[in-house]
Amino acid sequence: MKTIRVAIIGQGRSGRGIHGAHLLKVKDEQHYRIVAVSDPLEERRQRAAQEYGCDVYADYRELLKRKDLDLVINTTPSHLHVLVSLEFLKAGFNVLCEKPLARTAADVDKLIAASKKSGKLLAIFQQSRYAPYFRQVQKVIKSGVLGRIVQISTAMSGFARRWDWQTLQENNGGNLLNTGPHPLDQALVLFGEGMPRVTCFMDRANTFGDAEDYVKLILSGPKNPVVDLEISSCQAYPGPAYVVQGTRGGMKATTGAAEWRYFKLSEAPKQKLIRTPIVNAEGLPAYVSEALKWHTDKWEVPPAQADLYGGMAGEFYAGLYRTLSAGKPLEITPQQVRRQIAVIEECQRQNPQIYKSVKSKAAVCRI
Repeated sequence: MKTIRVAIIGQGRSGRGIHGAHLLKVKDEQHYRIVAVSDPLEERRQRAAQEYGCDVYADYRELLKRKDLDLVINTTPSHLHVLVSLEFLKAGFNVLCEKPLARTAADVDKLIAASKKSGKLLAIFQQSRYAPYFRQVQKVIKSGVLGRIVQISTAMSGFARRWDWQTLQENNGGNLLNTGPHPLDQALVLFGEGMPRVTCFMDRANTFGDAEDYVKLILSGPKNPVVDLEISSCQAYPGPAYVVQGTRGGMKATTGAAEWRYFKLSEAPKQKLIRTPIVNAEGLPAYVSEALKWHTDKWEVPPAQADLYGGMAGEFYAGLYRTLSAGKPLEITPQQVRRQIAVIEECQRQNPQIYKSVKSKAAVCRI
């Protein structure tokens, strides 16, 4: 069994709270071992040395000198993702980058080109693809019981005020780049192939920064369902994660449960278009109505999958291990994420009242 030797750049909420925590949790499986960490903050380095038993560095560039790393995890602040990932890809390291991968599709192209040239892996931590509730939505849609899917509404909203670095455009902040990669990745999978037509509305509602914290995004296409995505920080009454509308029924889903109802064509009354006035049994004007036999099914997340975030991370890292150890294809590819970033870029272009210029500022790397 091959053990993947890992270095983590950054020990913030992602570096320590997500990646470090998960790799510590599964260390007995011997698939991954954290051998090095970099962070400019002394207290974080001391904590990492104690928790992981690894080497620590103040400057991430020290990791470039090591020859024993199988994977470098880039959890630097968002505006540094491209710069740091490029450095390591060009130096011949496999890279796993946190979301958002980049701010522009052109930057994603640079990363893909660097990966191909070096022959090294570029992976992106889009773990929400493995959410049990999302898989259940996919399963029901694929079964065909809802008929042709007309609209999919999805939301990742709540009420929150925020004033940290992730509210700033210069740091690639805002709801669409911070939270958006998770539901947008799911939305694009459900949308289907091709680049969608994008309609987007943004606002600054409760944020203390200059990036948006309200997003209404509609994806559409000639042969695709309409996908309505909301990421709002002013939603005091958040609803279900998914509402699906189909020609033979519909579905609603939260992160822990789902319900869908549908009728079967074989059981439905035979109808045809009538151009003359509709009347009831007494011959009086009436509204059209019929008694459909509805079937209702339900799903609840299995107890073994109740740890949503831990489960998603576990499935992502299991798939990544198969890629690194056995050469299996990536399940979530940079090309797929490129489409996501292209959608985000178009959203920013359509909202000049917030994004007067979508050109990324030159990043000064201090991590």
